[in-house]
Amino acid sequence: MPGWFVFALGFSLPLFFWLCHLQGWPFWWCGVLLLPLAWPRRGGNISAFSLLPRPFQYLPGCLVALLGLAAIFWRNSLSLQFYPVLVNLMFLLLFAFSLTQKQSLIERLARRFEPDLPESGVRYTRAVTKAWCLFFLGNGAISLWSIHAGEEIWALYNGLIAYLLMGLMFAGEWLIRQRVRRRAQQAAQSTQSAHPPHTTTSVLREPPHA
Repeated sequence: MPGWFVFALGFSLPLFFWLCHLQGWPFWWCGVLLLPLAWPRRGGNISAFSLLPRPFQYLPGCLVALLGLAAIFWRNSLSLQFYPVLVNLMFLLLFAFSLTQKQSLIERLARRFEPDLPESGVRYTRAVTKAWCLFFLGNGAISLWSIHAGEEIWALYNGLIAYLLMGLMFAGEWLIRQRVRRRAQQAAQSTQSAHPPHTTTSVLREPPHA
């Protein structure tokens, strides 16, 4: 099964809640949707988890699948509601772990498009990695709160609001990145203008013709 399809099943879980709610089906049936996440994915894992040692790259999918198994075994949807919390926790730990490495996660992704990333770019990508850590921390905390607020609130936040916030995060980072890039280009141009290349004149000139 293609990796994008496997993860689409997991991310669409809150949407299936509304389907079950409208049809009168037990929501715990959707635990089946999480089981394929434990399967080894063709073409490798998500690039983000490639930072982890090989055996641990399969751990996130297995943990998510366990939530699905728990829902099916106990015929209770509570474990499914912890899926967004677990996902945010895993990404928080992953992004935070990358800050202890030579290259942060965002820097690794940036170097795929810009291999010769300048030092200013390295500092910027570390700042973005920290910003995503804060996002996953806050988003995970709200997801945890939504479990106690009721299934409708849980589905509304984790199936719509959380994705809107993530989209705003991506859009805001893109706008800031363009501004930082323009400033870096202007600084480079100012430096070149202040220190123009010197033209050397040869001291060995040909004597003028009579």
